[in-house]
Amino acid sequence: MASIARKTAVLLPIFVFLAALPLLAAYLDNPYLLSLFSRILIFAIAAVSLDLLLGYGGLVSLGHAAFVGVGAYTVGILFHHTTIGEPLLGIFAGSENALITLPLAVLAAAGFALVIGAMCLRTSGMHFIMITLAFAQMLYYTAIGLEQYGGDDGLPLYARNTFPGLDTNNDLSFYYLCLVSLLLILFLAHRMVHSRFGLIIRGASHNPDRIQTLGVNPYTHRLVCFVIAGAGAGLAGALLANQSTYISPGLFHWTLSGELMVMVLLGGLGTLFGPVLGAAAFLLLEEVLAMYTEHWMFYLGPVLVVVVIFARKGLYGLLIGSGKNHD
Repeated sequence: MASIARKTAVLLPIFVFLAALPLLAAYLDNPYLLSLFSRILIFAIAAVSLDLLLGYGGLVSLGHAAFVGVGAYTVGILFHHTTIGEPLLGIFAGSENALITLPLAVLAAAGFALVIGAMCLRTSGMHFIMITLAFAQMLYYTAIGLEQYGGDDGLPLYARNTFPGLDTNNDLSFYYLCLVSLLLILFLAHRMVHSRFGLIIRGASHNPDRIQTLGVNPYTHRLVCFVIAGAGAGLAGALLANQSTYISPGLFHWTLSGELMVMVLLGGLGTLFGPVLGAAAFLLLEEVLAMYTEHWMFYLGPVLVVVVIFARKGLYGLLIGSGKNHD
């Protein structure tokens, strides 16, 4: 009960703050806050999806950005074909409707995750890390070669996807769309990790052989987890494409995977809510430090080292306490 009380005391003010942020932005007459925190919410979605692999599955992936890129490019390509009036593959006319583009982005990312995961999960350790990195870089260079969609220069979107009953081009409306998406992802992820499936994933991360002797195939469960994580990253990519109204091959690059990993470690590995704090801390530090120096990552490094050494569960663990079950 005390643990639940601590969690409530920490998490409730955070979500109240996020819900009331537009009021603060209006009071300060600073609309940029909405854009900044929309970006934080989007990266929080991607970080939470990576935490399913890294924190619960024990799978260190340096290719998670691949699924962010797939989600973003799905939205961008569909928008592009709508704009030029030329059907995609001569069949599909494209779409600007978020009720179509967002689910397709999630499905496309999940499909790529299924193919990539089916091969990568046959390895482990350093081999798994390098193969996920290799697939992400393959997609990165593939995107550079897509001259029809901007190639190395990327592709601008001239407006955000439409959403029935919601003006997504309004930063306030789009902010709440991102907030609701994050809450939905957190709810689904929480249900997943506390289910029998989640217990198997956590058990397989520590001792896959023992899980195998219980008559459960850890490979299948890990693959499903990989696909779910990829789908979450795809949603983040689709929202990011809409938020910035621009896509580029950089969304596939391994450096984005590294940044997401830093967010997870900074916020709290295997905590679900920790990556939200990690994304906020990372992007806010970037925002503040970048005003003073272009080498802001140099100053972020010591902060991450201190957190990893002295806070086993990251920022979330510092706020909640030292108990084992923070999620």
